Amino acid sequence: MIPEPISKVAENLIEIRVNDIAQLFHTLDPFPFREKDLAGEAEDYIVRWAREMPGNRPFKIVVHIPDNEPQKGASRDFVEAFNRYFGGRAAVVQRDLNELFRIGRRSLLIGASILAVCFLLAHLAGNHLTETAFKRLTEESFLILGWVANWRPLEIFLYDWWPLAHRRDLYNRLSVATVELKPYSIDIETPSLQALIDRTQS
Repeated sequence: MIPEPISKVAENLIEIRVNDIAQLFHTLDPFPFREKDLAGEAEDYIVRWAREMPGNRPFKIVVHIPDNEPQKGASRDFVEAFNRYFGGRAAVVQRDLNELFRIGRRSLLIGASILAVCFLLAHLAGNHLTETAFKRLTEESFLILGWVANWRPLEIFLYDWWPLAHRRDLYNRLSVATVELKPYSIDIETPSLQALIDRTQS
């Protein structure tokens, strides 16, 4: 017996069960179905699971829906709506990242200018003050002030951008995830989306 071939790339599988596809989207959103935003609970559930999964595998999201005609009709635009939403979220985070870098560049310019002035003032203080203790205190105070002025840009370029870049990359991966809809018999009792969320939080 020849075994079936195994996929070369394993997938991060996320499963959701709903009683109605509309549960996954904001009910008050006036836009057409394919342009609707995901409901907060659905997004939180998907993102929370996605963060815990390996970063080197593509995502596959399986949504279990009732096996009836209204749900099958609504499912036609679901994959496009899902991918469009996370693509939009990635674009929003990218804009936030660009804004952060813009603030960082401006802060760095201001901080570098203050540092240069503080170096100059420390040098002048060293040349014109005669009392040794006071001269040293003045020099060190100017130097500390100069470096403190650069604390914010250094924090931005060394630390603050990492979480935003990671979130953007996660949304980009979710925007190209394989989305599969699986009908289930209404007679079969399976856990709902809210039940799955409660289970992960317990």
